[in-house]
Amino acid sequence: MSIHQELSDAQCEERIIAAKQKLGKRLVILGHHYQREEVFKHADYSGDSLKLSRQAAQSGAEYIIFCGVHFMAEVADILSAPEQIAILPDLSAGCSMADMADLDKVEQAWQELSTVLNPDESITPITYINSAANLKAFCGRHEGIVCTSSNARKILEWAFNQREKVLFFPDQHLGRNTGYAMGIPLEQMVVWDFDKPNGGLTEQQIKDAKIILWDGFCSVHQQFQPEHIDQYRASYPEGKVIAHPEAPFEVCQKSDAVGSTEFIIKTVKDSPVGSRWLVGTEVNLVDRLAKQSLAEDKFVHYMAPVVCMCSTMYRIDPQHLLWTLENLVAGKVVNQIKVNPRDTEQARLALERMLVAS
Repeated sequence: MSIHQELSDAQCEERIIAAKQKLGKRLVILGHHYQREEVFKHADYSGDSLKLSRQAAQSGAEYIIFCGVHFMAEVADILSAPEQIAILPDLSAGCSMADMADLDKVEQAWQELSTVLNPDESITPITYINSAANLKAFCGRHEGIVCTSSNARKILEWAFNQREKVLFFPDQHLGRNTGYAMGIPLEQMVVWDFDKPNGGLTEQQIKDAKIILWDGFCSVHQQFQPEHIDQYRASYPEGKVIAHPEAPFEVCQKSDAVGSTEFIIKTVKDSPVGSRWLVGTEVNLVDRLAKQSLAEDKFVHYMAPVVCMCSTMYRIDPQHLLWTLENLVAGKVVNQIKVNPRDTEQARLALERMLVAS
């Protein structure tokens, strides 16, 4: 890898294209919306994590290179055929939000909840797709389910048809924003602080809650604040505001529209010529959307005054992508992501429940 690190992005680009041509249909490169442009341009498919994993599985490619973060490559491995190989160009590309809920903490929470009620009879665990494979497996074996930012409402509706309560992890904002939009009062959505006994909640709070929200968040979306919207509206009263549901509750309440990355892209693209938007999601997506929109005389602004990119995804650079590709050309697989068979089976159960429910 040290030799590749010395190459410029331009040198990498030429060699990436050559390696892709040599590998042909044996290879598929996936580029998440938040990926930096120097890498994103080489993707065969672009989109959100679940969409990309399903496309890769259907492609039949031998090698799946996921230019995203660790949990995304895990999903690709879970959903793909046994003979397909999922690869992450840089193993340090993780997700700080996903790391806020690990299996030990979730199992401890489940055990603590059992001192107040019977969670297997009264609580459906829901994990956001932005989570580790073993948490998806946890949901699989506890009759739970996975959700995405685009289907969270349908999944919550499904869950409440199963049991009276939901344990939602790792992102509290997605859970709260979705629950409130469904008419669930804020006081019936409590936050479980995994560093405190019983999540820092009283028995009565647990009994009264409809949704128990994990105390997790996305550092990129956490930066957006209501005053950013107020400042924008003061300058552009005719402008619209759109935010991702991982943003804080107050931001989503002040926005004209709230939805997934795919929803944000489609909404802005379908808006009238001359539209102006303030967008609350990751900066690489916003910059890409802004450049595309200018051609149609639409104006897209990034919500925060200070840029906070997804720093872990940014670790996937042209140098790591080239290193991965040239190793494949030489017949060597590097950085394979392989979920163990037990977790694969149980996580797939939770994912299949989601696909049926949504």
